[in-house]
Amino acid sequence: MSNPPSSPAHAFEMLLEGNRRFVESARLHPNQDADYRASLAPGQRPFAVLFGCSDSRLAAEIIFDQGLGDLFVVRTAGHVAGPEVLGSIEYGIGVLGTPLVVVLGHDSCGAVTAARQACIEGTAPPGYVRDIVERVTPSVLAARAAGTTEVDEIVDVHIQRTIDLMMERSTLLATEVAAGRCAVAGLSYRLAGGTVRLVGSHGPLRPEG
Repeated sequence: MSNPPSSPAHAFEMLLEGNRRFVESARLHPNQDADYRASLAPGQRPFAVLFGCSDSRLAAEIIFDQGLGDLFVVRTAGHVAGPEVLGSIEYGIGVLGTPLVVVLGHDSCGAVTAARQACIEGTAPPGYVRDIVERVTPSVLAARAAGTTEVDEIVDVHIQRTIDLMMERSTLLATEVAAGRCAVAGLSYRLAGGTVRLVGSHGPLRPEG
């Protein structure tokens, strides 16, 4: 296995460096050969939990130039966080020992757009898509209360609310962050440019000193 990160800040830098390689078309495609695949068979030690939107353009290992065993990925439309998501994140932290949790949203998000439209029209989509829209709606309303109505600005509010919600609902995550053993980062991805931007965070994302 590759060397684990020495801190949450180190893990965050590893992730950002991978994204820089992706943007600059200088990807290394690390940890994808047959020998490395075999070395992972006994167990995994990912350096980050990545909770992102299910959008097909947000393939985590590609946009962060990572390989097998590097990221513990959880994805839902609109990165809505229910019990299964929180349980998966806690598994990554408590069992696998990951020092970093990332929430990854993106511009032109379909789930945010649908929730915004539902608020404007006073209607909701059918089936289980309604559940997704209902979970995103509080972010739309919070953005509206702050004077924000554009989809990409609502996305930022939704990312911030998601990381705050995770900290509120997961005692394990809050404890690990308070102890400095873990950090949470909310990132927004640009579909055209491939870059990520930090929207909000909890815990030590920057190196000490």
